[in-house]
Amino acid sequence: MAKLNIKSIKKGTRDQIIKFAMVIVVYIVVQILVASGSMSSLMQGLLVPMCTYSIVAIGLNLCVGYLGELSIGHAGFMCVGAFSSAFVTKLLEGTVTSEILLFIISLVVGVLMAALFGFLIGIPVLRLRGDYLAIVTLAFGEIIKNIINVLYIAKDTDGFHFAISNGNAIKLSDEGMWLINGAKGIVKIPHLSSFTAGVILILIALFVVYNLVNSRSGRAIMAIRDNRIAAESVGINITKFKLMAFTISAAIAGAGGVLYAHNLSTVTATPANFGYNMSIMILVFVVLGGMGSFRGSIIAAVLLTLLPEVLRGLADYRMLIYSIVLIVMMLFNWAPKCIEWRQKIAAKFRRNTEKEAV
Repeated sequence: MAKLNIKSIKKGTRDQIIKFAMVIVVYIVVQILVASGSMSSLMQGLLVPMCTYSIVAIGLNLCVGYLGELSIGHAGFMCVGAFSSAFVTKLLEGTVTSEILLFIISLVVGVLMAALFGFLIGIPVLRLRGDYLAIVTLAFGEIIKNIINVLYIAKDTDGFHFAISNGNAIKLSDEGMWLINGAKGIVKIPHLSSFTAGVILILIALFVVYNLVNSRSGRAIMAIRDNRIAAESVGINITKFKLMAFTISAAIAGAGGVLYAHNLSTVTATPANFGYNMSIMILVFVVLGGMGSFRGSIIAAVLLTLLPEVLRGLADYRMLIYSIVLIVMMLFNWAPKCIEWRQKIAAKFRRNTEKEAV
């Protein structure tokens, strides 16, 4: 009996262990390449952005792939996490001397703020479905970006100063500093992000989502995705589980925003950073990697972040090749013949693994 239980546990956790091992192996290989000087400074500069996009893609995949709801506003949650964490970092920079502790505090604040916004937005928004939900989440992302662009917060010996639209209304003393300076954003942010921190956050995000989807709550979420009416008929609380998944998804996106903000000296709420295009790019990572596949989301985020830079030397042909790769990845993931071929390979691999285990 004990032997049977061990086998069942191994089968249930094998996929998770493989994914964790893949991330750790890639991390070790990259560290070896960096230490030996084999990796260019350009590639090293892309390591943190790759981790950032992978984390946000994991969060969005929970919403799109498992909850079955299309969100085009995750750049908004990323923006909330980035600005709230950078705000706290600037505020505590002179008080907390340890960079690791400062980053952890900022990370907790950024994740909690993104989760709070996800919860508050999810209460009315998750009553909608399909295209309507996508449009409202898109609007949320744009609203957050525009609010930050007109928000002014400063601090001096007299305390905090707030203003909307007119930053000149704030009269700072000589010792004062701007925490959020409207469209100029937050400047002089300490560089606290690193590839190591990014990999740790990816592992934490994977741990959270895998434990969720393999739990009773996760099965309820997938039941809602597959058939809402049937799920409701057996007593599943639709609102509760949809809100749970959406809030966790927003929190993970906020963690990506924290990593993103602390990799830059200045963070601004521009369309290029947190606009519609960013949300679509993250959605592309999820779709190309396979909806419901967290491993696929990470691989797609890494490849599609690296590819434009790797092909930069090809000048005019760079985006043409990039587009062709997108089409090939889409066919590989969604074409019926490719799906059938991948299922055969997976079944063969499982049989070989079972034989070795016996």
